[in-house]
Formats: sequence, C-alpha cells, structure tokens
Amino acid sequence: MKAARISKILVANRGEIAVRVIRAAKELGKKTVAIYSDADRDALHVKMADESVRIGPSPAKDSYLSMGGIISAAKDFGADAIHPGYGFLAESAEFADTVQSEGLIFIGPSAETIRSMGNKIKAREIIRAAGVPTVPGSAISSDSVEDALDTADAIGYPVLIKAAAGGGGRGIRICNDRQDLQNQWKIARSEAYSSFGSNETYVEKYIKNAKHIEVQILGDGVHQIHLLERDCSIQRKRQKVWEEAPAPILPGDVRAAIHQSAVDIARNIHYSGAGTIEYLFDTDENRFYFMEMNTRIQVEHGITEEITGIDIVKEMIKIAEGNELSITQQDVASRGASIQVRVIAEDPENNLLPNIGKISRMNWPSGPGVRVDHGLSVEYFVPPYYDGLLAKIIVHDASRIDALKRMARALDETAIEGLKTNIKLLQALSIDDGIMAGEFNTNYFEDWLRDNGYLKKVRS
Repeated sequence: MKAARISKILVANRGEIAVRVIRAAKELGKKTVAIYSDADRDALHVKMADESVRIGPSPAKDSYLSMGGIISAAKDFGADAIHPGYGFLAESAEFADTVQSEGLIFIGPSAETIRSMGNKIKAREIIRAAGVPTVPGSAISSDSVEDALDTADAIGYPVLIKAAAGGGGRGIRICNDRQDLQNQWKIARSEAYSSFGSNETYVEKYIKNAKHIEVQILGDGVHQIHLLERDCSIQRKRQKVWEEAPAPILPGDVRAAIHQSAVDIARNIHYSGAGTIEYLFDTDENRFYFMEMNTRIQVEHGITEEITGIDIVKEMIKIAEGNELSITQQDVASRGASIQVRVIAEDPENNLLPNIGKISRMNWPSGPGVRVDHGLSVEYFVPPYYDGLLAKIIVHDASRIDALKRMARALDETAIEGLKTNIKLLQALSIDDGIMAGEFNTNYFEDWLRDNGYLKKVRS
C-alpha cells in the first residue's frame, strides 16, 4: 500500500461516533472537520472539531447522505481524508469509489471489498467457497415467492426472509409456515427496496436457540488479525442493546474456531481496515455459521478496545495512511471483561416508541473502569430524523461478575432529563438473573420485555 500522510480528516457522520473519530484523530495530531445538518447545529461533535460546516437540512437524505455535498466540503476545507463512521455512507461502495476518484483517502476498506461483502448473497458465495459454514438456505436471490417456498420446504420452517443488501438488523422477517411466507413475501421485498434501494432477497433457516457472536478484525491488505469476539445476543428487532466481550458461555474449541474462521475470511479477501464478521452459534447443535460481514467500525467496538487495549479507530487511520498493522496476533490478549449498553431515546412506558425532546440535564457515570461515548450537550434537541442512540456506557473490570456489578453502579449514576430514555430498563436488565448467568440467546430480550411489561398489545 502506498504511503500517504493524512493531515486533516472530514468526519462524515454525527453523534457519538463523530466524537469518537475526532478524539482519535486529534490524539494522532490530525486536524478535523465536522459536518452537521440543521438539526445538529448545536451537537457536541460540531463543537469539538477544529472546523465545521453545514451540510444541509435535517433529513439525512439531504445532509449526511449527500455524497456531493460531503466531497465538496472536504475539498473546500482542505481535508485529505474522510472517515465515514458507521451507518449513513459507511458501507456505500459508490461513496468509497467517489472519495478515491476525487483524490481523497477513504478511511475504510476498498470499494471492491465493500461491494463484494455488502451484498449478503454474494458474501455467502465467497464464504462458502472459502469453506466456512453458512446458515442453511438459499445462496441465490429468490426472485419469486415460488423460489422462496421451495427453499423453505427444503430447509424447514421457521425461516427468515432477508434483504441481500441489508444490514444493521433491518430488512428481516420471520416466517413460521408456508402461508406466513406467502403473506410476508411482497412486504419484505418492498421493505428491502425502500431501505436499501434493492428488492433482492433470499431465504435462510431461522435458528431458534442462537447466540449472536461477532469477531473484530483488522487488516492492512497484507496482514490480517482478529481482536477476539463479542456476544451481541441481547437485541430487539435485530437491534443490539447490550454487548459483551469476551462472549460468556462459549465453548473453548468453538471460540478458537470462530477466531480462525474470521482471520481466514479476512485473508481470503485481502482485507484492509477495521471490520466485523458476524456468526450465529447454534447452542443446540454446538455449531457456528457465518452470517454477514460489516465492512466498517461497529457501534460496539469500544468493548473490544477495553479488553485488548487497542485503539481501533487510530489503527484505521494509520492503515489508511499506508502503514502496516502496528500489532501482531501474538500481541492480542484478553484482559478481563467489558460490557456495553446503549442508552436510547425511547419511551419504556409506551411500547418503547421513539422519543424526542430537549435535554435539560445530564449526569454521566464516572470512576474506575467506566467509559461513556456520547455526542450530546445540555439544551441540545434530540431530533426525530436519525437513529435514537444517545450514548454508550461501557464498563471494564477483572471479571464478568465484577463488570456486571460495575455496570449496575454506573447505570445508577446515569440521568438524562428532558426526554424519555431506556435507562431504568437497562438498570433492571443489569441485575436480571438470566443476564448475570450469561444464559441468553437472540430471543431472550424480547421475551424479557414482554414478561416485564415493557411491550404491551396495542388495540387495533
């Protein structure tokens, strides 16, 4: 890789990830440029950057998804590179191509890699060719409901209809029988198109008792390593809420095999940058399957940083400059346990519906082993235009039990006034017996929400 010194980075994102990138860049001696929409004029990332520029109106399509506007801003402010964060344009091969064609550095993998791994069907083909097991199902697009029914009949119900261009848990529907699949087929394809611009879908076996395990990888195009694994099984509607590293109750041989599998995949595609390879671990069969790859930084990268001591965002920037990885696989060791919870703007008393409002007061936890990543400030109005993630509370301690106790203490110190949040819900979750025992799967949290009265039936 050709060396290219970066002096100024435009951060093409908002919220806590924009703040996170700005901090890493400053510690590396890089200048930063923040972009903001009208809704984010007073956001923390705007105040922290060396320079800032309005990118457009509040709706994301007119601001944070405006490729031309972002490229123009980078050139106008003399940035050499663009960091996309996560979401928005982070996994857009077109954006990565455009950034590079305009003579700027894209801090992430190549457009070719994003394109090949971003389509879930193509990614499955690549992974199968590498000898890594994938979840039983169709390796090609199901263009008709008849194709989908044939696949489902072959692998058995329940099944998932999944968007080939999907990500972040979106574009997925569970079907329990043939009639269910027929009823949801057109809806699923319509949702896929509206969310991702493609109605390409496929059918996959739904594994009931599964853990969602993911492996953090780093590569420089020549060398690839893993940074251990995370358990992201606590989720609602495929959206993660609670994450841990390392994964609890994972057999040692499975843990080692998943690590090796992730490195093999990364090497097979000559990966460069930070990425995550996601798996389902079937606890009934004691088998794991490749699910998808995210060619970007993950929301939950912080817990991996806590147990390894490696700054993943700094590594991304160094790699983008053409440097080799500064660490080897032998340098990676697990130190204690780390847990992250996502503080979300939602109303626990009203079926967890999204909430908006002006923040009148904030109190964040502190003390040993506590880290809070957020992009908020007092008097900031949390808008309805974007994801409801407000902050990530991350704790680290010598053991998982100690980390759980630290999380309960940290949440007890946390307060946000001016809008509804899930803080009290997280407090209850942090002392739940099943969570403390580590005995949970991808269905656990939604069952827990219903059992504890957070999800109520809405009258039709």
